[in-house]
Amino acid sequence: MHKYGDIMAQDFTLHTHTTQFDGKNTVAEMAQRAKDLGMSAIGISNHFIVHPDIKKTKFYPHAVRGGYQNNYHASFEDAIREFQKNYAEINRVAQKAGIKVLRGMEVDFFQSYHWYEDFKQVLNILRPDYVIGACHFIEYDGHLCNVHDIANASNTDRAKMMQEYWTNIGQASMSGLFTWMAHLDLPKKVGVKHSSEWDRAEDLAIDTIATHGTPIEINTGGLDQCGEMYPSPRILRRVADNNLPVIISDDAHHVSQISRHFDDAEKLIASHGIKNRLSLQKILDFSQKTL
Repeated sequence: MHKYGDIMAQDFTLHTHTTQFDGKNTVAEMAQRAKDLGMSAIGISNHFIVHPDIKKTKFYPHAVRGGYQNNYHASFEDAIREFQKNYAEINRVAQKAGIKVLRGMEVDFFQSYHWYEDFKQVLNILRPDYVIGACHFIEYDGHLCNVHDIANASNTDRAKMMQEYWTNIGQASMSGLFTWMAHLDLPKKVGVKHSSEWDRAEDLAIDTIATHGTPIEINTGGLDQCGEMYPSPRILRRVADNNLPVIISDDAHHVSQISRHFDDAEKLIASHGIKNRLSLQKILDFSQKTL
């Protein structure tokens, strides 16, 4: 592994996806690729998105056509069943993989007391090694909307939707449920350009994250999707100022994407003077104390 200043480059990857959900490779294939690259660990973190209206969204038919509808469930019971199968596969692979293979989940947070209480029960049942917080959907004007809906909205609605998006991010951090927060400014993936109209909401979300000390990820998938990593330099400056811990994520949906652009991410972190890194041991300690 390379060294950047006094910091060794990250030699594990935990934000990855596999078949049965929206990944292209099996757990065994992903683990073997990580081992071949000399990594110390890989985690599998498929999507856990549960909302009673999820199958009524404009986006859901696209998921069905793409074959990744298992990302989305209307009930916690259905989602738990899919994850139990996925975790059983991870356990089998971990026994002979030759590297550490962890059980994760990438979870969309919803601002509902019932969702919160039900999800705490999910954690008791599934016992993941870590939980990534995310926001692919928001509730707006009585509808469940995907980030694509934000991109296609009118300017006025888009501004309000982005304010709700950032409010959701802040509430997710405040919940204390998540080991770290994923791709904070994800809407730019679908062409939503930053605007001062939601600066205040974005700043409040980062302030909340800083207050609670929630780690954030440097997601390298953005380089392939929109030409810039997540989060933006504007957010990274706030991360550095608040000494927030960071983790590099490849968000790999295919074996070829494992550790993609990690060197670029290390350089980006160093250029912003970010020193606080989320180590694998800190992640495992979080699980033992919190989950």
